[in-house]
Amino acid sequence: MKTIVVYKSKTGFTKKYAQWIAEQLSADIFNISEVNINTLIKYDTIIYGGSLYAVGILGIDLINKNIDKLKDKKILVFATGVSPLSDKAINDITSKNFTQEQLKFINFFYLRGGFNYNKLNFFDKFLMTLLKWKIKSKKKEELIPDETLMLSIFHESVDYTKKENINELISFIKK
Repeated sequence: MKTIVVYKSKTGFTKKYAQWIAEQLSADIFNISEVNINTLIKYDTIIYGGSLYAVGILGIDLINKNIDKLKDKKILVFATGVSPLSDKAINDITSKNFTQEQLKFINFFYLRGGFNYNKLNFFDKFLMTLLKWKIKSKKKEELIPDETLMLSIFHESVDYTKKENINELISFIKK
């Protein structure tokens, strides 16, 4: 079984998971900028990881736009974000990023990553500052847990990555 791990990472948390997965599976690993559909079709198992950006999985178009060419492959997608795992988060992520038809061929996993404001580019810092102001304008009792978390970690780096978080994904591939 020939396996490839492809990732797109803004601040390094997705890359860390991609490296751990590739290491566990003795898989080839590439940044998304280094591959295209012609690369992917050479593999039996395709694992794609992208960080979340407003619930969207960065770079997921590579898989979604080519799903017809990849249907005969084992396809796994993982997303990383700062929020804790929850059914609501999974539903929000999958409904925003995939159609029901795509989900027939894609196995989705959420791996908790982290947040590092200092590694964001200028535009992303600007957007995060706008988000912070919007959250701060709410009354404390109106805040949802993710908003409270965001306010508490805004100017510090937090890393929730753990190697054991990949165990379910690795087990799925090996079965």
